[in-house]
Amino acid sequence: MSNWDRFLDSFFNLRVMADQLPKIVDGFFLTVVLALCIVATGLIAGLLLAVVRALGIRPLNWLIIFVVDLFRALPPLVIIVLLYFGLPAMGMELSGFGAAWLALSLVLMAFAEEVYWAGITAVPKGQWEAARSTGIGFLPTLGAVVLPQALRMTIPPLTSRTIAITKGTALASVVAVPEILGAAQAGVSFSFNPSPLTLGALAYLILFLPVVILGRWIETRFAWKR
Repeated sequence: MSNWDRFLDSFFNLRVMADQLPKIVDGFFLTVVLALCIVATGLIAGLLLAVVRALGIRPLNWLIIFVVDLFRALPPLVIIVLLYFGLPAMGMELSGFGAAWLALSLVLMAFAEEVYWAGITAVPKGQWEAARSTGIGFLPTLGAVVLPQALRMTIPPLTSRTIAITKGTALASVVAVPEILGAAQAGVSFSFNPSPLTLGALAYLILFLPVVILGRWIETRFAWKR
């Protein structure tokens, strides 16, 4: 058998791929669900933190800055492992899915808060002053005048950051979540052939390549309109 034939048999074994395809498909849909949960909770939590920070309550701001810097500094894999293996020692237990969801949501929350905050501070002070001079309160000014402008400015950087963090769903395989990579690794162990990893790579391309293309279009469109 030639080297080329060995390569094809190792990474493109059609029999093994056909056997493992259902598991990869299940992992694909689990990855989609996990990614959507991370995006929803991470972006909403980040926005809430930025709004609270805008209130200017100093002790709260210090706490927010500490939490944000902490989760921006820690590698996502470390957070997943700490939550999955550390919380049971405190009487709390998370599933692998829950640990990955919470960990990556916290990471996205931290980066999103900084992006939102940058957008809020980028709105000219004259916008605040003009709204307040008409008798509108602080929170209505923030919600109706400042946030719409800030959110528009944050779309390009937030899009790229969100895509980068949601690709970290592959880390969930470390805590036995049968997402794409977890399913592919299980297939390798079962078949003694790395072809399931090729299927996994194709599944990631199918999932994230359109997202990356959409993200590039969003970044270009909103950057041009600014």
